Parts: sequence; C-alpha cells; structure tokens
Amino acid sequence: MPAIVSLQDIVNAMDLPNQEWESFLDPDSGEIITVTDDDLSALEDPEPDLLPDWQRELLPSIRSAVESDSFLRLPTSFDIHEWSIMERFCHTVDDAAAQAELLDSIHGSGAFRVFRRTLDRLDLREQWYAFRQARLKQIARDWLEANRVPYK
Repeated sequence: MPAIVSLQDIVNAMDLPNQEWESFLDPDSGEIITVTDDDLSALEDPEPDLLPDWQRELLPSIRSAVESDSFLRLPTSFDIHEWSIMERFCHTVDDAAAQAELLDSIHGSGAFRVFRRTLDRLDLREQWYAFRQARLKQIARDWLEANRVPYK
C-alpha cells in the first residue's frame, strides 16, 4: 500500500535550486531522494571506495532512485515551466502599467533576473512567491493524482 505523502514535501522536492538536479519518490515508503549532479558523478566513479564515507553511504539509495522502476521521478524544471508561471502571474496584476512592465521584463536576455528586479521595484515579490507556491502545489497535486499517490 502506498504511503501518504506530504504535498508540501513534494513541492519542496520539486523546487530545486539547480535545474540539473532531480527528485524521486518511493511511493511505498514516501521517501523522497534528491539526486544532484555530484551524486550522478559518484555513481559513475570507478573507485567508489575513495569517496567520502557520507557519500558512499548514500550511493545505494541514489542508485535505487535513479535505476529502479519503483521510484517515481518528480516533475522537473522542464515540466514546471517557470517562465509560463511568470507570464501567468503578470496577467494577474491589476495595475495596467505594472502588468506591462512585468510582461516586458520576461522577454529577452536575463529574463528571470530582470523579472525579479521588476518585482522588487513594484513591491510585488510577496505576491509573486504566493502565486508561484500555489502553482507549484497545483502541479504537485496533479502529479500525485496522475500517479495515484495519496497525499495530505
């Protein structure tokens, strides 16, 4: 029987600081394993005995997450479409001038950085984080339901 997982734990595991990292869920135990690029390199290390003890201890669970069919890969940054979330947020801003400025900020080079600066200038950062968090929760809910994983 699958474990009941925390929706917030799934959201946290999806919201990774590095696009190269991935998180996996063991639906039977509810365990979430996040795999970094360093972890993947350690799996391929020809001399794992030379790895630090802490890293060597993690290798079996990392290998299970990456190679086993029993783990489910959580939505990645590719699945989440952060830029689309930013665009949707822009359309929720009531002030037409602020909305236009935000929409302008998400196009071109450095869009994510420019968007954050614009949020700060317009004092909308808290609204953005609340909107983004709600969207991530919906993505997590949809994923959990599609994979028939019970959650609270």
